[in-house]
Amino acid sequence: MIEWVNDNLWVVWLGVAAVLAVAELLSLDLVLLMFAVAAVVAAVIAPFSPPWVTLIVFGVVSILLLAIIRPRFRARLHAGPTLTVGHQNLVGRTAIVDEPVSDYAGRVMIDGELWTARARPGEHFDVGAHLRVVSIEGATAFVAGN
Repeated sequence: MIEWVNDNLWVVWLGVAAVLAVAELLSLDLVLLMFAVAAVVAAVIAPFSPPWVTLIVFGVVSILLLAIIRPRFRARLHAGPTLTVGHQNLVGRTAIVDEPVSDYAGRVMIDGELWTARARPGEHFDVGAHLRVVSIEGATAFVAGN
């Protein structure tokens, strides 16, 4: 058995990598994934070097991945969405006046949905006018002329 392991050390390293990768799916902390990648690197060099060298390579690559790559992956993973979502996504879009819009009343169509709308004080827009959504507050869209 030991002779087989010595002759096929690369298979053992690939097995270790597979087990670590599956275990990473359970933890989702990216630590075991770094070890799995290091095990793959050890498997690549195993046919050309003695077992003690593969262990050293595994350790060095693991430390490098944990110190350099993992923090970047975690930061990217936990950065959150980069897209604006919800009603704030409508800011900057075109609104078409459905009912005359003034600073106290009005209704516009934004992307096929009717919204209560308000204009800046003193502005008035008639039905059919194309406006730009400046901001959204609650269920009211604040609009301005293009």
